[in-house]
Formats: sequence, structure tokens, C-alpha cells
Amino acid sequence: MSRVLTSSRLAFALLATLAVAACSPSGETPAEHSSADRSEGHTSSSAGLPEGHAEAGAKRALVKSQATGQTCIDCHGKDGNVPLDPTYPKLGGQYADYLAHSLQMYRDGDRQHPLMSAQAQELDDQEIADLAAYFSSRPSLLRDLHGAH
Repeated sequence: MSRVLTSSRLAFALLATLAVAACSPSGETPAEHSSADRSEGHTSSSAGLPEGHAEAGAKRALVKSQATGQTCIDCHGKDGNVPLDPTYPKLGGQYADYLAHSLQMYRDGDRQHPLMSAQAQELDDQEIADLAAYFSSRPSLLRDLHGAH
């Protein structure tokens, strides 16, 4: 009986491994951020974007939108940590992938906001990647609200 149970466990482990491998694109492994990449301001994205560069994102964050006349910094504050309105999110230290996905969704109309939708429509994939790299590299003032009353 124990031999059958051991064989069943082995078969299950093998099937689980094959299932996970089948879900990954051929020859690809998940991207990981090394501390060297982050310190240089480079990030890769699960959003299918090119490599983001924090320095380029810092410059782009200061460009006024043609649609709204606002920059990223105008609404989200220096380093993305001092929003103009308390309902606006803090961006500093946020995950680059989250920021990139959010900007793509605003740009593509999958997420709606009167200002952000207009702002993001002007951004190409490289600019989104750069902005995500920049804001994710900034100091974080984010806090975990788990257990907060």
C-alpha cells in the first residue's frame, strides 16, 4: 500500500511540474529584478513592455500633457509621494509592474479616470515603462492598511 501511495505522490508531483512548465512560454523564465538592476534604475515588466529606465521616467514625469496641461508631479507630488488630492495614490515605491499595468489600462480605456485616461493616452510603451521604473525607484511612503482601524 505504501508503495502505491508513494507512486501516486510521485506521479502527482510530476504532473504538477509539467503543468507549471506548460504555462510558461517556451524557453522563458520569469523575470527577476536584481539589486543591481534596481540601483541602475532599470526594470523589466510583466506587462510586455520594453525595459524601463528611471532617468528617462524622471524627465517624462515633468512633461505637461497636451490633454490636461498637467505633469505627473503636478498631481502626485515630488517623487510621487505627495498627491495633490488625498484620493490620488502615492506612486513612490509602488511595484513597477502595477504602475505599468495601470497606465496601460488607462491608455487603452480598460480603466477610467477623468484626468488619468487623458494623460495616459499620450504615452507609448517605452514612456510607460520609464515612468513605472522611475516611480518604483522612488522612496516609498506606502503603508500596509492590514489591521488598521
